[in-house]
Amino acid sequence: MPSLHHFFLVTLSGLVLIAQQPAPHHLLLDVAVTDNSGRLIPGLQQEDFSLTDNKQSQPLAGFRAIQGDPPETPLEILFVIDEVNTGFQTVARARDQMHEFFARDAARLARPASIAFFSDKGVAVGSAPTTDGNTLIAQMDEHEHALRVGRRAQGAYGAMERLQTSIHALQVIAQYESKRPGRKLVVWISPGWALLSGPRIELTNKNEEAVFHLAVEISGELRQSRITLYSIDPLGMADAGGLRTTYYKTFLKPVNKPNQVQLGNLALQVLATQSGGLALNSSNDIAGEIAHCVADAGTYYQLTYDPPSAGDSTDFHQIEIKLDKPGITARTRNGYYPQP
Repeated sequence: MPSLHHFFLVTLSGLVLIAQQPAPHHLLLDVAVTDNSGRLIPGLQQEDFSLTDNKQSQPLAGFRAIQGDPPETPLEILFVIDEVNTGFQTVARARDQMHEFFARDAARLARPASIAFFSDKGVAVGSAPTTDGNTLIAQMDEHEHALRVGRRAQGAYGAMERLQTSIHALQVIAQYESKRPGRKLVVWISPGWALLSGPRIELTNKNEEAVFHLAVEISGELRQSRITLYSIDPLGMADAGGLRTTYYKTFLKPVNKPNQVQLGNLALQVLATQSGGLALNSSNDIAGEIAHCVADAGTYYQLTYDPPSAGDSTDFHQIEIKLDKPGITARTRNGYYPQP
């Protein structure tokens, strides 16, 4: 039997799918602004915002306030039903809650949406995005469950295999969305894959290189596809208070070098938060959490600026946005890697 180190290297080193891109120009940020209760704030002006790139102030090259979905601002929502990292009963309960959400407001959705089913067989995206909730309900009803049936490896090997499959699925979705115009909200219904990080998990130097480059690739793919990622844990209160619901926060800080990386840096909740989305858990109201994520499509701001030259550096560039009003905060992607 191969060592765990060997398994890490073999499974992760083949996942880098999209060639690295040049450093971004006219970087576009989709920004949600909320008050202390999480309510979205409309009506702000360009002068209310200030932006820094690696703590250096940057002038805004463009600004636009979005309310509603005008034709010239295309936006789509993709719901991912995770059948790889979620048990059968939990998936069924999540689908019931999605039914409830799609049936609201006479089954008319405010934004075009589609569904992707993620199983051991891969990612299958349903029909073209639609605002007809009944169409999406019918797709779920017609979809044949493809939940794993124990043929995968168990223990650390099984968890690693699910992580590999999940990351690959995310990259496939990013490639799919990169060909479509406008902003995309990807709402992943899943407790996430195993973090596989801690004192008993050690990576070799080659493992660290593979994981680091994969983290860089995914960050770039989500940015270039203009994806804001959201994770909703369908376990709800059954998982409330557990370590897993908060442990991901340990890995939110971006990494600059391979020797800083852990597999937890690839967690679904980490990638969602870093993209400017949300990681929601510990609630049985999955329909309400979906509505909370989708609300970001109705009120947000587009900020554009020219990133400074990175020279030969590939270190992560941290983006910070501050607002000239008390009690409100901006949520957007946390930065980018100027990839060579």
